[in-house]
Formats: sequence, C-alpha cells, structure tokens
Amino acid sequence: MGSKTPEGQHQGPDPSSGDPIAALNPPKPAVASGLLPGVLEGQAEDEDEDGNIVHSAEPTLTLADGEASKANKKKKRKGSKKKTKPSQQTSPPRVALAELYPNEQYPQGEIVEYAERNLQRTTTEEIRHLSAVNDMDDDFLRDYRKAAEVHRQVRQHVQMIAKPGISMTQLADAIEDGVRALTGHQALQTGDALKGGMGFPTGLCLNNVAAHWTPNPGGKEVILQYDDVLKVDFGVHVNGRIVDSAFTVAPNPVYENLLAAVTAATDTGLKEAGIDARIAHISAAIQEVMESYEVELNGKTIPVRAVRGLSGHNILRYKIHGDKQVPFVKTKTSQRMEEGDVFAIETFGTTGKGHLQDDVGVYGYGRNEDTTSASVNHAPASARSLLKIIDDNFGTLVFSKRYLERVGAKSDHLGMKSLVSSGVVECYGPLVDVPGSYVAQFEHTVLLRPNCEEVISRGDDY
Repeated sequence: MGSKTPEGQHQGPDPSSGDPIAALNPPKPAVASGLLPGVLEGQAEDEDEDGNIVHSAEPTLTLADGEASKANKKKKRKGSKKKTKPSQQTSPPRVALAELYPNEQYPQGEIVEYAERNLQRTTTEEIRHLSAVNDMDDDFLRDYRKAAEVHRQVRQHVQMIAKPGISMTQLADAIEDGVRALTGHQALQTGDALKGGMGFPTGLCLNNVAAHWTPNPGGKEVILQYDDVLKVDFGVHVNGRIVDSAFTVAPNPVYENLLAAVTAATDTGLKEAGIDARIAHISAAIQEVMESYEVELNGKTIPVRAVRGLSGHNILRYKIHGDKQVPFVKTKTSQRMEEGDVFAIETFGTTGKGHLQDDVGVYGYGRNEDTTSASVNHAPASARSLLKIIDDNFGTLVFSKRYLERVGAKSDHLGMKSLVSSGVVECYGPLVDVPGSYVAQFEHTVLLRPNCEEVISRGDDY
C-alpha cells in the first residue's frame, strides 16, 4: 500500500509492545504444497488403521489336489476408509494454512546476504532499535512467513482470473475471501479481524488512478478492459504483522515496457536495501533505473517517469505506514534503514506527469492513535458507538466501508463524518495522475534481519 508522502508523520506503536491479541487456534494436521482445482479425495484401495495399503506377503500352501489351503489363505484386511485431509490448496484457495502446514513451518522468503557496508552504529541507535531486533523471534518469523504464503497463494488465483470482463467487486471478493479462509479468520466475530486477515483495504486501481481505490458498497461497478492497466495491492496480516505486496496486470502487451520499468525499479530498491542503507541513495537508484525506460503508445515514444507524492515505507505492528519513507525520486534525507526494520519497497511508474492529485471518493479509514475516545465525549451517540466498533475490530489497521459492514456496523455517514472532522479517524481517498496516463506498481515486503535481508513476499511470479 503506497504511503502518501506526508508533511508530518507520527511515530507508530512500539513493535515490542506486548501483544494483547489471543493466540491463534491450534493448527489441524495436514501437509502442504501446490495449487489444484478441488480437494483430494480418499484412497480407493483397502487401507489398514494407519492408512497404509495392505498386501499379502506370505506364500499360499497348495494341497495335493491343487486346492489352496483355506487356513493359509491371506485375505486383505478391510480397514475402514478414512476421509483424507486436504493435502493441497484448492482453486479458489479456501484451505486454511493451519491445515496445510501442521508444524507451522512456512516457506521462507528470498534470502539476500548483506553487501559490505559501514555497520558501525551509535549507542543511541542500538538502544532505540533493540526492541525491534528482539521482536524478530520465532513468533515474528512464523507470523510473517504465514502471512506471505497466504499472499502468494491468493494472488496466484487472482492472476488466473484477472481477465478482461471481470468486475473490481469480483476481484476484491476473491482476494478477501481467500485471505480470510487461509488465515482462518473470517472477521465476523468481534476482534477476529485483529488476529489475522486483511492488512488494509484491497487496492484495485485502473490506468491513471495510481493508488487508494477500492470498490465500495452501492458504487458503480467497474469492469476490467483489454486496454486497462490494473494495480492489485493487498495486505495480509497475522497477529498484526503485515505483508504488503502489489503487482500490475496489463492484458494488452503494449504496456510491457512500463511494467518492466517498475519491476526493475522495485528490484533495484530491494537490492540497495539493508542495514545502514541510506534512503536517499536508494531513492536515487530507483529513479535512475525507472526513468531509463520508454514506452511506445499510439506511435509515440513516451518516457516512463517515477511518481512523486507516494513512497515506500516501513511497517510497524498493526500499522501499515511507519515513520520512514522511501521515495521513488532523488531526495535529501539523513534517514537510514536499521536492523530490525520491516519495509515495503514499492515503486510506481507512469506515462503521465508523475505528480499525483487527490480524487473524489473514499478508499478507507484509519484510527488516529494519537487521540483517545475522550475526544468524542460530546459527539453524537452514533459516533461513539461507531468508534467502539472500530477500536474493537480494527485498532490501527486501515479498513474500508466493506469491512465495516462485515462486522455489523450500519451505514452511518453522520457518525463517520463526526469522527473524521474531530480528527479521531483519518479518511483516505484515491490518488490520480493526469487523465489518459497509465500507472504501474510493483511491491515487496522485506525484513532486515540481523544476518540477512529476507524478501518475505517474493514468489515465482514476481
């Protein structure tokens, strides 16, 4: 999820703070791998009580008249047939990862060894980030790797169905239903969405809409066309640990160079990332690669421009945008990446001007953690009731109107308007380039572990 470049950014919650969320349900036994249409059925052969096929191993004695001895005949043991647990993912993906990975040993991301850098850090920096480093324990890696595997399996299905003629609502449903099924949290009961599920509203942005658009209830349906450029940006969280990853779908191959530019720029950002890496250096490298590409559209050669007004960002627990920004253009900043950081390295390239403007509409809402419920003591009762639903179900996770309806919140425009105007809740809208332009996006989440960089969301697709 692209971070709108802020005028002032507040520090997010301390990642080392104790987790108030209850532990995940115990996993069910099964094994894992692959993508198949439908669940595997039980074996047709006779099985023993351990599930193994029984074969006769001893020879049969033959009498003088050639008749086999009944006493020595071995009959196949007719064990009761057990219903086999699903051992592979279905299409669409609906088998919870707890069943596919009973030992919770989820696939790791791409491991990248650090290049030689100046690893000398001041005492204050070490102290400031000691809590973040200490948070990188087994639970941290297990949660992140589970969230990443959910993202990979869901997006694999989405890439299969994202064809001209499909609606944005259908795509959003496919993503959100898949994420909830695989994390094992349907977000129907109070607080369940805080244990796992969607990390932020599904982003489905077409053409010059760069970021922060999602289908809303009652809105006009939008259909994917052959000449569209679609950005698919969604997040998966497990216990507040968010994997943020995005890709672009363009049915018309004329946009191949645009997608290639953004893919190369994102990979450059990942290559340059690491402990003590200077963000200014990363931004300059991203822009240089991005703007070395051109696209030919309607007989005209158009340079690919790096988008301004959006940036990559660090991720905090239950908070998609932290206090560090990674722009896609050369910038002046003294910020560095540090051990224990989690970053969303993303880039946006455009055939337009590269300067984004706010557009009409609502993408989602986010709780302002610097305010308390006391801020709405004098607000209408509907606003206070709505704030309680938000706090109980989303905390500081960004949510959409669709997510509110799912947890039973009635459409209350006045209540939400009151919360937004008081500053308790922030509202996010679409960001667009000039009409007629096309914007592409690619994004990965990377963990800056003490001994290596782990591109946790990397897959065979991108």
